[in-house]
Amino acid sequence: MNKQTFSFDPTWQVPDFEIKHWGGKQKLYCVIIPVINEGTRITDLLKKMKLNNIANIADIIIVDGGSSDNSLIVDKLLELDVQGLLLKTGAGKLSAQLRCAYAFALKYEYRGIVTIDGNNKDDPVAIIDFINALERGYDFVQASRFIKGGVAVNTPKSRDFAIKYIHAPMLSFFSGFKWTDTTQGFRAYSSIMLSDKDIGIFRNVFDSYELLAYLSYRVPKLGFKCIELPTTRIYPKGEIPTKISSFRGNFTVFKTLISACFGRFNPN
Repeated sequence: MNKQTFSFDPTWQVPDFEIKHWGGKQKLYCVIIPVINEGTRITDLLKKMKLNNIANIADIIIVDGGSSDNSLIVDKLLELDVQGLLLKTGAGKLSAQLRCAYAFALKYEYRGIVTIDGNNKDDPVAIIDFINALERGYDFVQASRFIKGGVAVNTPKSRDFAIKYIHAPMLSFFSGFKWTDTTQGFRAYSSIMLSDKDIGIFRNVFDSYELLAYLSYRVPKLGFKCIELPTTRIYPKGEIPTKISSFRGNFTVFKTLISACFGRFNPN
């Protein structure tokens, strides 16, 4: 089974992907986990999710960017309540992965989507609160380690500074919504918002990290209901699991931020 099985909206640009496993839709909401070569980190995250009974309230779907570390063996994923495994075969990085998974979720008419990174830095217990917020009518729920009740452990000092004094303030100013934690991907979205044509997430311009900054800018501007909820984000001591390299990666993130804030990703 692959992308061509579906008849997506012809205006959507969705990277090619394969469905490696699909157990069928069981819940009204789904949790999408983008991964690439996360090793034991994805297994540890899934174990935490199982401990918190996340599969009782949402279908768990992994979208793989092309892992080569044998961390996504289907039989083992089934033991950890994974309902679906998608493999992006087309071009692109994180935003391309997310477009594959979001298109898949919208095709199956999920009411809302939670996205959490597969690197085991976020405490998945907050997924329950995120889904409750979607049920209360919020369209965009952002995790924040910096608001009351949030916990930040071992955050690199340079990243802490950039988020608090550059990234979040800029997106707050240009979007009109007070954000405090804008670079992390632990979020929840309503399907109504994700499918809105004035937002237009299914475009090839969203290839790497563009989609995260863009949605933080665009969604409040269009009047959708947004909220931040406190979460725990823990960086391990020693080597930091991240796909963003030091100088070049941070420059790309900043360039993307500027483009988002000045409306360069808005639909024509």
